[in-house]
Amino acid sequence: MTGDEKPKKKWRGLLGIAFSAVSLVVLTFTAITLITGRNLDFSWFTGLFSPNVYVEPAQEFYFDVGRDRMFADLGDSIAAAGTVGIQVLDVGGNETLRDPFRMSAPAISAVNGRAIAFDIGGTAVRVFNKMRIEASFEAAGSVVSASINRNGWFCVNTQEGGGLRGVATVYNNTADAVYRVNLASGYVLSSVLSPDSRSLAVLNLTDRGSRITLYHGLNKQDPDSAFDLSGGLILDMRFLPGGDLLVVSTDSLIVIDRDGASRTLYEYFDKRLSGYSLNEGIIVLHLLDFGVGYSGRLVTLDEDGNLVGEIVTDRELISMSFGGGYLAVLRNDGLVFYDAELKESHPSGESITTAGASRVLALESGAALAAGDHSAVVINR
Repeated sequence: MTGDEKPKKKWRGLLGIAFSAVSLVVLTFTAITLITGRNLDFSWFTGLFSPNVYVEPAQEFYFDVGRDRMFADLGDSIAAAGTVGIQVLDVGGNETLRDPFRMSAPAISAVNGRAIAFDIGGTAVRVFNKMRIEASFEAAGSVVSASINRNGWFCVNTQEGGGLRGVATVYNNTADAVYRVNLASGYVLSSVLSPDSRSLAVLNLTDRGSRITLYHGLNKQDPDSAFDLSGGLILDMRFLPGGDLLVVSTDSLIVIDRDGASRTLYEYFDKRLSGYSLNEGIIVLHLLDFGVGYSGRLVTLDEDGNLVGEIVTDRELISMSFGGGYLAVLRNDGLVFYDAELKESHPSGESITTAGASRVLALESGAALAAGDHSAVVINR
């Protein structure tokens, strides 16, 4: 054997060992897949041999979901719900998911890469990520609202039977119904789950105002506590990371603890609440002066009620959304960005028109989606 043949034989042996190892891994993965019933997916394997391909972000997105489009941020994708179904596009504008179905009043909400789309007044409900549908069903009654938490658990609130009988149903992350609350009276507006999926807050209207009922443990029908706002209207609520519930009413921010004790976080009785956004530990309020056109204030607070930023506003604010560490505000004269302290910055790069846009969605990337009935464009900060 010559000196050149020895290295060749050595390399052939190493290649044979490597090939056998790779074959063993693939066969093992296939066997596990067949036993567990999961779909075959070799994307992790092929990724070892192919470089990551950079996808150029799209400036204009072409959503085809019918009318009354609503949007949600999935992190590296954008989801849309409309009168003819749902659709997800990646940052390059390529479709990754589509599910056609009819909705008369589409709505959508997303957290941590998962979204729930539903038909207000109808029965259609879909839970999905950027690639697949995780739950698809028709609710037992007319859907009023729905929400989803970071664990993929979700709530669907319906009106069932005669009168104003409201029902809040909790589903786990495999879409199994695990808890159900029946309210004999009072119109159910919404319900939300805590981040650990162990507590449920149900908001409903009463003859005297708004009520929030808290259930802990999700193993009994009797509530643990209740909070009544007599003569007031609660618009929204959200669990904070520590387990307290943040409540947005027409005239104040309120925090309710596990025992039902409440405290006022911030008051704005002398202003009219025009809009708000809750995300990433920041609370944004748009407060208008009574009877003075568009004169008012933008206020940002942390979850402890501490003032982070405040500026005077005198222009029409059509829509606003906080995400990616920035506040995107769609005004009648275009789009403006603010940081949490409300320091203003304008879109960078080539000018993109927002004419016809009626809503804005702040994206995790720091950009914003400005959308109307016929257009949807992403504008970089």
